[in-house]
Amino acid sequence: MGYGQVEYEDQNGLREQPLGDLLKRLSQQVSTLTRQEIQLAKAELAIKGKELGRVAGFFVGAALLGLCALGAFTALLILALDEAIPAWAAALLVTAVMAAVAGFLALIGKRRLEEAEPPVPTQTIESTKEDVQWAKTQLQSGRR
Repeated sequence: MGYGQVEYEDQNGLREQPLGDLLKRLSQQVSTLTRQEIQLAKAELAIKGKELGRVAGFFVGAALLGLCALGAFTALLILALDEAIPAWAAALLVTAVMAAVAGFLALIGKRRLEEAEPPVPTQTIESTKEDVQWAKTQLQSGRR
């Protein structure tokens, strides 16, 4: 084996290749792998984004209808309490109760949001880690 050549055996039939050729090939493969990982990340984020968009649409529709129902329910409560106490006191009482419930729900929502999984391309990250480990293994076996 001459200077600048590495003995290398694998499924591709590489036996004795000049080191420069191996480095060029490695560079091309790393470049291709990087592009593929970026494409995978884009695809994964696009899928997650579409799912989040659909979910958000349902929540917006539910929120609008819920707001209308809340307005009607508020009027009902004030009119019902108006029989027992003055209208201004009934409106104040209903407002205070609804504000307390809204605060409670906001705290629950905040806690759940903190516990939620971030929209990160986990599959791409794991794949990239595996690729880095594979490259390290290939470099170490090439040095032997």
